[in-house]
Amino acid sequence: MAEFIESKLEIVMFPWLAFGHLIPYMNLSNELAKRGHKISFLLPKNAEIRLQKLNLYPNLIKLHKLTIPHVDGLPYGAETTADVHRSLESLLATAFDELYDEIKSFLQNLKPHFIFFDFAYWIPDLAKEIGGIKTLFFLLVSPAAACKQTDKATFMTSTAAELVKPPPGYPSTTVVLRESEAKLLSFLYHEYGKGVTFQERMKGFSLCDAIAVKTCREIEGIFCDYLATLLEKPVLYTGPVIPEPKKEQHELSNWLEKFEPGSVVFCAFGSQMILEKKQFQQLVLGFELTELPFLLVVKPPEGTNSVEEALPEGFKQRVQEKGLILDCWVPQLEILRHKSVGCFVTHCGYGSMWEALVLCDCQLVLLPRPIDHIFTARLMEQHLKVGVEVEKDENDLFTKENLCKAVKCVMDKDSQIGCLVKENHRKWKELLSSPGFMSNYIDNFIQDLHGLLVEKT
Repeated sequence: MAEFIESKLEIVMFPWLAFGHLIPYMNLSNELAKRGHKISFLLPKNAEIRLQKLNLYPNLIKLHKLTIPHVDGLPYGAETTADVHRSLESLLATAFDELYDEIKSFLQNLKPHFIFFDFAYWIPDLAKEIGGIKTLFFLLVSPAAACKQTDKATFMTSTAAELVKPPPGYPSTTVVLRESEAKLLSFLYHEYGKGVTFQERMKGFSLCDAIAVKTCREIEGIFCDYLATLLEKPVLYTGPVIPEPKKEQHELSNWLEKFEPGSVVFCAFGSQMILEKKQFQQLVLGFELTELPFLLVVKPPEGTNSVEEALPEGFKQRVQEKGLILDCWVPQLEILRHKSVGCFVTHCGYGSMWEALVLCDCQLVLLPRPIDHIFTARLMEQHLKVGVEVEKDENDLFTKENLCKAVKCVMDKDSQIGCLVKENHRKWKELLSSPGFMSNYIDNFIQDLHGLLVEKT
């Protein structure tokens, strides 16, 4: 067995066509390649340049470019969610499913030990047909979010209270949805690819050989144990898998240097979160109310062509140099680690949660939107007690006053809650960034993969 553990694995990575999936898959690929395992990474042509820069082991991680088929209604050349409005993502999913024959041929020729996947729900059946390939669903949201499974008939006939009630045996009374958020579950039953709902697209979750989770037992073990029991299959921990941040200066350093240490509020919402104009205005007015310097990275609101045109009247003149609003990619990790940044207002994307927990010291304010981000926010506020969530009304909307209140709560040096979340954050960071913590998780994960191979297929 020891000899077998040392043998090298052949792994195919087949993520969904979004950088929020492609990048975590590459980060994991780097960790596996670092230990000598061979990776074939399937990706769209127009993602190659960005992913090449992240590939630390090009001799072991081979990028295989896929030609994404054109589907009527999609812009020509659209290959990732970054290329399309979210209303067209279903068409992109249709194109993704049309890769079936190309993927089948690739797997038949390569015969890898494993394929890691997520939105390609047809992979487990395809792997069984070919034979000898183990399938791993790589989960890139909090396992707590994955525990919520409701069929459409139940959704249509249940009250809000019934819909958000945790399932039997669920290990938390606080990492849950609120009644006003029940309606957000409707997205599960929207079409996401031709003839496939989003929920049906997730069925690979229950058909795969095992689930790989981008987390650690210390943070989310109770949810992973519940998931393993619910699905009756192994749940394997990769650990957070966060790359080392770059040490170099970036173009925003000079702007940040103007301000006192720990005084700047940094807010980044990711490329897929687009606010309505009224919510965008509440956001920027909330930052103005704090009277603190702020850096906001956000997409133009719905129905507008630019961030500039959506700003409230007189806002720029009042804020002047104290606030900077950008609509472009920024080096989030490097900004979070800058000495001037004291507060991070996050949309609670899973990747952002880990970066905030492991690599920065700033206070955390939580402003989630989609269901999976809401579960991440509850995990951070209620379970880990490392941040404060912005209050919203029954329509899932926040006000400038509530945003300001949350920021002040964590930034006020006399605030009891602010002191509590700061101390909890310090403890978790100390554990997660301790020597050998993450590498031990990867080593154990590889052992788990070898264990799957010796099980009878």
